[in-house]
Amino acid sequence: MQPNKSRLDAAVAALQALLSFTGPADSTLKRFFREHALLGQQDRAFVAEVAFAVLRQMRLLEELGAQRSARRLALGSLVVAFGMSVRELAPLLRGDEENWLTTLRTQTQTELPPAVRFSLPDWLWERLLEQYGAEELERLSRGLLQQAPLDLRVNTQLASRNEVLAQLAQEGLGGSVTNLSPIGIRLQSKPALQKHPLFLSGKVEVQDQGSQLLTYLVTPRRRQMVVDFCAGAGGKTLALGAMMHSEGRLYAFDTSERRLANLKVRLKRSGLSNIHPQQIDSETDVRIRRLDGKIDRVLVDAPCSGFGTLRRNPDLKWRHNAESIAQMARKQEAILQSAGRLLKPGGRLVYATCSLLREENEQIVEQFLGRNPAFTLVPAQDVMRGQNIELDTGPYFRVFPHTHGMDGFFAAVMERDATKATANAEAQRSAEDAEKNKTESETG
Repeated sequence: MQPNKSRLDAAVAALQALLSFTGPADSTLKRFFREHALLGQQDRAFVAEVAFAVLRQMRLLEELGAQRSARRLALGSLVVAFGMSVRELAPLLRGDEENWLTTLRTQTQTELPPAVRFSLPDWLWERLLEQYGAEELERLSRGLLQQAPLDLRVNTQLASRNEVLAQLAQEGLGGSVTNLSPIGIRLQSKPALQKHPLFLSGKVEVQDQGSQLLTYLVTPRRRQMVVDFCAGAGGKTLALGAMMHSEGRLYAFDTSERRLANLKVRLKRSGLSNIHPQQIDSETDVRIRRLDGKIDRVLVDAPCSGFGTLRRNPDLKWRHNAESIAQMARKQEAILQSAGRLLKPGGRLVYATCSLLREENEQIVEQFLGRNPAFTLVPAQDVMRGQNIELDTGPYFRVFPHTHGMDGFFAAVMERDATKATANAEAQRSAEDAEKNKTESETG
């Protein structure tokens, strides 16, 4: 983090683009770098770190006088988030900026409302406070303000974790095994991996440890029929395909052509042959309905607020509101209901989000189970223990940045009971026969 005038100017220009909140911050920043191709690697790293630090602490910085000025927000982040002194920044300052930063450094934050101190919207703070309580929420909020580590998932079809660790050590990149995921590596630094041989050869993919663990709840087996219902760019899809040893059939559904295009690029690197990406128009697409009752495992990594990933995507807290969460919940209900129809008796359904909110998590699952008595909840810790992963978070899978060092994830494991499924099907057929007989008697 060595600022100079050109780097500060670039960071300010990037922030001006980001603060419009017209799209995801990472996409906006990638576009900015394409438009400023002369920026070097260290310049880009500086711009990205400052920009994301501002998005993490924007409400606090504005309260301390940065207002919505991209330049003041950038300077304020260098002092508040990175601990730089006013003396270090003096050559870059103009006007009253030195006086303002001096005041900012000496201002106490303890008297500010907690939602301001931890840079969360009031509506979100209140909802999380109701769920977690004040003490736990402060710890969680502090964790969400930290930078996220860089985790890799080893593609066990092409390499072992020890082989990858040995190559990383040879290159001085320094990696260590993840504490829970059997196929994860946590890097000590954040190198540019896009051009690294391990990445280009498909031996590793960037994937948070929490996301890796979700695939162990699915536990797909060789030769099974599996669906990743909301595949996105395919991080979990590729992990599932490797767990299946590239056997069986794994459908990757998504409504976005762009996301599936990214998956196809990653799929080519992976060496997997059992994955079949398919673009759908909605959760009721005919291509999905043709698979009703035929699938062994379904993963629903539902579109959600993403609040569990605020370390990586801090713009999400400024792009969502209470209304958008309600809309999201309705979509999640519809997706889960449609996904449930795919399961054969005895099949497993995993519903997952990277949200922290009950209305996107437990509430969706409880409503689904209430409407679908053929499904029962399977304790997540039992499934994890069956995979030799010692992580007990209760009946549901829950991990958090401040307690587990991972992104915030939620998941529920449900299985379709063969006996209940048969009984329900027979009851439905009896009801249909009764209705048919009634109609025939009335028209006869």
